[in-house]
Amino acid sequence: MQGVSGAGAVAKLGLRERKKRATRDALAGAAVRLAAEHGAENVTVEAISEAAGVSPRTFFNYFDSHDDAFVMIDNESAVRVREAVLAAPAELSALEAVRDVLAEELADIEEQQELWRLRAQVLHRSPRLLARSMGAHMWDERGLAAAVAERLGAAPPVLAPDPPSIRSKDCSVSQLDQIMALDRQLDLYSKMLAAMASTAVRVALQHWCAHTEREEFQDVFRKVFDQLAAGLRTPAV
Repeated sequence: MQGVSGAGAVAKLGLRERKKRATRDALAGAAVRLAAEHGAENVTVEAISEAAGVSPRTFFNYFDSHDDAFVMIDNESAVRVREAVLAAPAELSALEAVRDVLAEELADIEEQQELWRLRAQVLHRSPRLLARSMGAHMWDERGLAAAVAERLGAAPPVLAPDPPSIRSKDCSVSQLDQIMALDRQLDLYSKMLAAMASTAVRVALQHWCAHTEREEFQDVFRKVFDQLAAGLRTPAV
């Protein structure tokens, strides 16, 4: 999943994991701010590492390339979301489980508003990074669909390709072939739910960023998912 750590998710981690996550977030934040100021093409791993107060060697413990830091790719978040969907209470519907898991993962998003705004600027200025972001998004969505399918018993457990080796490259023909192969194993409902949930998060973020002075993100997030659950009926004027 692309983004920064959720407060709820981080609170469940041990001290060592919290420190690792803080370092990763510091690197991603430094990368995005430097790219917004100087242009992504002018920012080096060394500059990002120095701004975050770590060594370049440490940088590569968290990201395969500086492009992944600009895009804020978080492989662990994607895994965490899939595992949480599978572990959600059985009485919840698949949509409710996905909603609750994503809400927790994005619990501290309001503290990161500036970073999300800068990230949008960086992606807008760089077609290469935008393609990287789209490729990562596609993998996250398929991984979520696989978790939904497994939860519903609609298909045998399906694991998405290993994130580091795949998502460190742009969305190539090879990647698309692997996505299509994974799609053939997934049922229609699981793919639809994952796609709608991903779109709901994007729409909630965009709407909230445009109305931060009036609405809190979690309120917008819940409204979007409530509308999904209601079948997207036309709202009363």
